[in-house]
Amino acid sequence: MIKKTATLLLLSFICFLGLSCASYLLEKELDPESKTFFSEVRYLITSQERKIFLGLPPSERKDFIEEFWKKRDPDPGTEDNEFKDQYYERIAEADRLFRQGTTKGWLQDRGRVYILLGPPERRDTFPNSPDFELPTEIWYYGYFPIVFVDRSESGDYRLEPLSVQNISMITRLQQEGKPPVARQTVVFDFNLKIRKTKEGQAFFQVEVPYKNIWFVQKENQWQTSLDFGLEVQDQSGKKVWDQHSAFPISFDEKNFAGLVGKSYLIETHANLEPGEYNLKVALTNKTDNSRMIKKGKFTL
Repeated sequence: MIKKTATLLLLSFICFLGLSCASYLLEKELDPESKTFFSEVRYLITSQERKIFLGLPPSERKDFIEEFWKKRDPDPGTEDNEFKDQYYERIAEADRLFRQGTTKGWLQDRGRVYILLGPPERRDTFPNSPDFELPTEIWYYGYFPIVFVDRSESGDYRLEPLSVQNISMITRLQQEGKPPVARQTVVFDFNLKIRKTKEGQAFFQVEVPYKNIWFVQKENQWQTSLDFGLEVQDQSGKKVWDQHSAFPISFDEKNFAGLVGKSYLIETHANLEPGEYNLKVALTNKTDNSRMIKKGKFTL
């Protein structure tokens, strides 16, 4: 039901953000019932529908409203309009979840996304985390994270611009009836393996599950870059070996869908004297600057 109008929802949402002053003045002249309808369907109504509705005489607005919902009814043969019912259910739920002060929850950025995409598979909140400079929320729809940041630290979480691209992809997948691939792990993390080779070298392997990596879409490519830093210290704390590299990653849409269950591998080795060492590995996903550091010990 929602899937059938997912693209329409997104386009309407974008159009709504750019309402003209002329439309605003016409809206002020609406009667209370029409004004309520016009406000509530802000995420659905197209620019053409908006123009038509605002130009109608009061006597014709009721017919427009009936037709508006009728053409969005996924099953016109039944008495219920499942699409309309679900839309208003999401408004009520968003208002309950995200109300902040005198601002209704469904009118905030989180409410808008909730109404557009439905509830996320997972919602992570970081009101006071050392990993984020400001209070942050991350919603996950399959592989795709949607990020909100409270820059004023007042409870007003705003959609990060980078997330708009992910909303576009989620919307398209929903329209095509292809739900985003389920994401089990939501923290940027990696696996670290250390072993001694036959040549007496220290061999390091960093394995990053693709489901932990945040990509950004550019044209027909999904791209990101991982900044990799590895430092080896002896027992006195003296640095004896290090490496810093950038690893760009890029996939087209067809191959991107095949990353489920797979990982990106970074491998390197160091020539060291026999002894005991401390190791620190830092990995940064440059798309969102999420960072993970791991430490270990090994003996050669």
